Amino acid sequence: MTPTAPAVQAMLEGRRADTGRRRNRVLAALAEAAKDGSEVSVAAIARRAGVDRTFLYRHRDLLGRIHAQAAEPPTIPGGRGPAVSRASLQADLVAADARTARLAGHIRRLEARLSEVLGEQVWRESGIGGPEDTEQLQARITTLEQQVVDLELTLQDRDDDLAAARAANRELMAQLNRG
Repeated sequence: MTPTAPAVQAMLEGRRADTGRRRNRVLAALAEAAKDGSEVSVAAIARRAGVDRTFLYRHRDLLGRIHAQAAEPPTIPGGRGPAVSRASLQADLVAADARTARLAGHIRRLEARLSEVLGEQVWRESGIGGPEDTEQLQARITTLEQQVVDLELTLQDRDDDLAAARAANRELMAQLNRG
């Protein structure tokens, strides 16, 4: 038994109406997520809109909107500016790890220097110290080593500043390209 033309037409119209309702729910879920600053991902929007993720993958325009909104930094409700995003937290974590590694290296160098100074002091106080010119050369070496350490730290700080400036530049360029 084959369906009649009016029945087929009614089914097609029902399907189109259902698709339209789902699209409206997805668009409303995107608007709500932008408004309250909640997570924007395919799974989160599908869950919030009450649709299957495959629906979003079949409708590329909706998928594109989700990806575009997910790429934008979320805003804090009340309009106080951008909220913390996962990417910004990861960038902060990487920067904190790098700073921790630099500080740990600096502490090791300071401990080694303190050990040398205390050893030299004990050696002099015991009366078995070496000739004067050796001590002057050691002092000059120590001064030069400290200058190297200071210059390395300065260089590392400038590299960090340059990396931050580059990241900001990439973000601005991405915003300009989107706008």
